[in-house]
Amino acid sequence: MASVLQPDNSLPSVRTTVQFTEDDGTTPVSIVRDLGSGPDSRKGKYVDHEISIHDGRPIAKDLTLDRQGFVLTRFPTAVKDFYDDAEVRSVYYPEMEEIVRQATGCSKVVVFDHTIRVDDENAQADRKVRGPVKNMHNDFTRNSAPQRVRDLLPADEAEARLNKRFGSINVWRPIIGPVETSPLAICGWDTLDEANLIPAERRYNDRIGGVLHLCHNPDQRWYYFPKMEREEVVLLKCFDSLEDGTAKWTCHGSFKDPNTPPQAKPRESIEIRTLYFYDD
Repeated sequence: MASVLQPDNSLPSVRTTVQFTEDDGTTPVSIVRDLGSGPDSRKGKYVDHEISIHDGRPIAKDLTLDRQGFVLTRFPTAVKDFYDDAEVRSVYYPEMEEIVRQATGCSKVVVFDHTIRVDDENAQADRKVRGPVKNMHNDFTRNSAPQRVRDLLPADEAEARLNKRFGSINVWRPIIGPVETSPLAICGWDTLDEANLIPAERRYNDRIGGVLHLCHNPDQRWYYFPKMEREEVVLLKCFDSLEDGTAKWTCHGSFKDPNTPPQAKPRESIEIRTLYFYDD
């Protein structure tokens, strides 16, 4: 599809290595460990490739959820303490329902979980949170998205919702700003080739989730938003049931910014996962 974005060579960028998955004929698997107990154990072939990641701020006004599948916007929050789980659920979840409703024009939003990530191993253990994800991925597959709807909604409602347009959006926010380490890299729908996506499994104690891992392709265009502040959020489309060329998903992961200053504050962020539904 035609892109409204200005050429990448006119945008500031950084060169860095990021982690991709290589297709070796097996299904990549992550065994999800309990919070605070270290990184997940993984099976699969993971390789680093050097890429350019472009500053998305100059083109932020041109990004749309329907074309690229990700946007940057400002959305203040009333949350005082993101480490207070009760406050996040009572205050932040409704806020995130509203931002997704505004961004999509949908009729219903379900926030079904959140993850706090800290780029410091000691803090991860102390606060029982996860670290940034290095591997480039998307959070749903064509099969796991409808299954998640069935997991979360009553059976009759789930089947009715699955007969109409639905999708999933993640909302990513810094807990403190500016982000100085492990910023988020994003590849939009408009340069993703489905042939480069590998279905993978995330195995929890009570279920198996399906995600997509990404193989490297030099035609992919990568963006980030330098020094994101607490009042800024990125909306990432992780699934859309439409098959008409509308952005279906994106890929994302963290990277090491070569411009990170000495003694930089470790990144602290929260991501909210949502399902959204239309009545028509």
